[in-house]
Amino acid sequence: MRILSVADIHYTLKQFDWLKQVADRYDLLIIPGDLLDIVSVVDLDTQILVVKKYLRELPAKVPVLVSSGNHDGDIRNAAGENVADWLQDAGEFGCHVDGGSYEQDGFLFTICPWWDGDVTREEVDEILRRDSEKSRDKWVWIYHAPPAGSQLSWDGRREFGDSFLLDWIEKYQPDLVLSGHIHQAPFAKGGAWHDRIGKTLVINAGKQIGPIPALCEIDTEANEITWRSLAGVETTELWAQ
Repeated sequence: MRILSVADIHYTLKQFDWLKQVADRYDLLIIPGDLLDIVSVVDLDTQILVVKKYLRELPAKVPVLVSSGNHDGDIRNAAGENVADWLQDAGEFGCHVDGGSYEQDGFLFTICPWWDGDVTREEVDEILRRDSEKSRDKWVWIYHAPPAGSQLSWDGRREFGDSFLLDWIEKYQPDLVLSGHIHQAPFAKGGAWHDRIGKTLVINAGKQIGPIPALCEIDTEANEITWRSLAGVETTELWAQ
């Protein structure tokens, strides 16, 4: 199985166009959050309409798994926490979105929403507990933020990792976590695009300018992940021997 993972597109339409061009070269497309850009001059409602158009078209080419990020929220829940309600509409287009799971070739993919407080964090906890009971050969999480204490959370000045994700990884030991959020991590001194916590490989492709996003290509048969960016091409082993 060949998987393409790219996060933090942030309403860069040329990068969405590129995804449309290459999507059918892969068996699975994963977008771990931040499809929108809350600091864009384009209002959020317009961004959502445009991104929905892409999410409507992409599943015709490849199965698509999308989680929300901190830029993707459009409403507040009853607890006042920011949630990406609009992303659920993409489920009607054939995408697999926040709170869902997807199975292919013995792989179980769990799609975790961005959490913004106790209520949404508990929802993530329940999603992971639910899927931990499912049968699978390999377990992959789509989770926007990288874990605390990892090079994937380092922006060159400070560390912005998710301590709850670290706890969940240590508890459930998934095989792979695909994240984003910290744009600079793969490019900053002291940062990285991949890290391993026990048996769990965690990936953050980072964000770059231009028509082609920084990306990770996962080849399960070759047992490798390739990172491609303006900084070059690097490869690491997928499953530790």
